[in-house]
Amino acid sequence: MRTRLVLSSARLLDPGTGSFLPQTALAVSESGRIAALGDDREMRALADPATEVVDLKGAVVTAGLVDGHLHPVTGADLTHGLDLSQCADLADVRDALSREVGRLRRGDWLFAWGLDPNVFGDAPVGIAPFDTVLAGVPAFLLLFDAHSALASRRALELAGVDGPRTFDQASAEVVCDEHGRPTGLLQEDAACELVERVAPRPTHAERRDRLAAALRSMAAAGLTGGHVMDANGDSLALLAELDAAGELPLRLRVAPWCQPGTDADGVRELIALQGSGGALWRVDGVKLFMDGTIDNGTAWLERPDCHGESTHAFWPDPAAYTAIIGELHRAGIPTATHAIGDAAVRHALDAVQKAQADGKGSAVRHRVEHIETVPDDTLHRFAELGVVASMQPTHCCDFTRADHTDNWSRRLGEERASRAWRCRDLWDSGATVVLGSDWPIAPFPPLTVMAGARHRRPTRDLSLPPHGPEQALTALEALRGMTVNAAFAAHEEHEAGRIAPGHRADLTVLADDPLTTPAADLPHLNVVLTTVDGQVTFRSPTTG
Repeated sequence: MRTRLVLSSARLLDPGTGSFLPQTALAVSESGRIAALGDDREMRALADPATEVVDLKGAVVTAGLVDGHLHPVTGADLTHGLDLSQCADLADVRDALSREVGRLRRGDWLFAWGLDPNVFGDAPVGIAPFDTVLAGVPAFLLLFDAHSALASRRALELAGVDGPRTFDQASAEVVCDEHGRPTGLLQEDAACELVERVAPRPTHAERRDRLAAALRSMAAAGLTGGHVMDANGDSLALLAELDAAGELPLRLRVAPWCQPGTDADGVRELIALQGSGGALWRVDGVKLFMDGTIDNGTAWLERPDCHGESTHAFWPDPAAYTAIIGELHRAGIPTATHAIGDAAVRHALDAVQKAQADGKGSAVRHRVEHIETVPDDTLHRFAELGVVASMQPTHCCDFTRADHTDNWSRRLGEERASRAWRCRDLWDSGATVVLGSDWPIAPFPPLTVMAGARHRRPTRDLSLPPHGPEQALTALEALRGMTVNAAFAAHEEHEAGRIAPGHRADLTVLADDPLTTPAADLPHLNVVLTTVDGQVTFRSPTTG
C-alpha cells in the first residue's frame, strides 16, 4: 500500500500520557491511517514519488483537536451582519447600531449577533433602549446565547407579532409588558422563528460559501473534527455537498434535534437517520434540550432565580423526554442533552438511569451538554452512569465575572454562582470531561478553549481575576478533553485521539509544546499544519 504522507523531524506528543514518543516521524497510508512510527530515515524510506513529505523542523504533532460541541452550519448562518460581542454597555451597542443603520438601504434588514445581556445592567432586556436608533428599521439582534433575540418594532410589525403566543417549547416566549405589548425579547427558537421567517434569507450559494469559509478557518485554528449538535433545515445537504466536492476539512459527527412534540414517527425517523453520511461526516446520536439558559431566565433550576424565573423544563411534560431517552437507548443510539440548570442536569441523569435499568444498551454513551451549575450530590452520578460531561469553559471565562456582578451570577445568587462550570470537580469524580466551544456562542479556536479551561479568566483581559480558579484543569487534562476524551465520547477510542499505528491520521501540528506553553500564551501558539485522514487541510505559510 502506498504512503500518502510522511511527517519527519517532529516531536510526537501522546495526549494519553502527556509524554513525547521516542519516534521522530510517522507515515500515513493511502487509507488515511497512521501506518508506522519511526525515525526520519525509516519513514522517508516508505515514501514514493507521489508521497507528500513534510519536514516539521521540531514542531509538535498531537492527535487532532476535536471540538466537543459545535454548530458549524447554524454558526455560519448566524454570524453574518453586525458583530456586537465586543460591546460593553448600551452606549456601545447604540453607536454600533447607528453606524450600521447608516450603511443600510431603505427597507434593508439589520442583522446582528453576539449581544451580551450584561450591557443592560439592572434594566430589563428589551428593544426599548434602541428604539430611536432603529426607528422604522427591521432588525433582528441575536443575543450571545443564541437562545434569544431582540426584534425591532418594525420587525415585529412585519411578522405580525403584537402579543403573547403559546409554543410546544415550554420555555419559548414572546416577552410582553404589563399591557401585553411585546418588549422585543424573543425567548428560544420557536419565538425567534416568528420574525426570522419573514426576514430575507441568503441564497444557497451564499450559505454554502459562508459554511466553507468557516470550516476552513476552523482547520486553520487546528481543529480536525467536531461534534455537531444540530442538523436543522438543509444542513446535512450542505455538509454532503462540501464533502462530495472535497471541501470538507473537518470530520463531523452530527446529532439531529429531537424537540418537544416529537411523536413516535418522528423518533423512528431519527433512528433511521443514524449512520447516514459521507466520507467525513455521519449522523451519530440525537440532541435534546432539557432547558434553556440562565441568562434569559429559561434554564430549569431547583429553586427560582432572583427574578422568580427558570422554574420549568423545556419539555412541557418532562416524562415525555424520559420516555424518548429510553426508546433511543434501547435502539443503541447515544443522546446529548442540553442541560444547564441543576434541575435539568438531575432530570437528564435520572432519565439515563431509568433507561439503563429498563432495558438493554448498557454500552450506549450518553452525554450532558453545558452543566453550568450542579450541586455536590450530582457530581458522582456522571461516572456511575457512564454519562459524558460536555463542557465549554470559555463561557465561564467570557460571560461571567469573578465578583459575580454579571447577569448569570446575579440571577443565580452567590451559592449557585460559586458552582460555576465545575470542570475540576467533575474530572476528579471520575467523569469523562469533553471540551468544546459551542460556536457560534463562543469563538471556536481550540487553543483558546484549552487555555480557558486552565486560566478561567476573561479572554479579553487576562489581568482580571479568574472565576472559580479551583475548577481549572491542568494543561494535560485540557488537551485530553479535546483528544482522548472526545474520541471516547464518540465511541472511537480504538481509532482516534492518540498517535498510534492504525489510528486515523487526524493530526494537529503546533509550533511548540501545548503542555509547557503558559495558558495565557496558548491561544497565540502557531498552528503549523492540520491533517484529516492524512490530507493537509491547513498549512502555515512558513511550513515547507
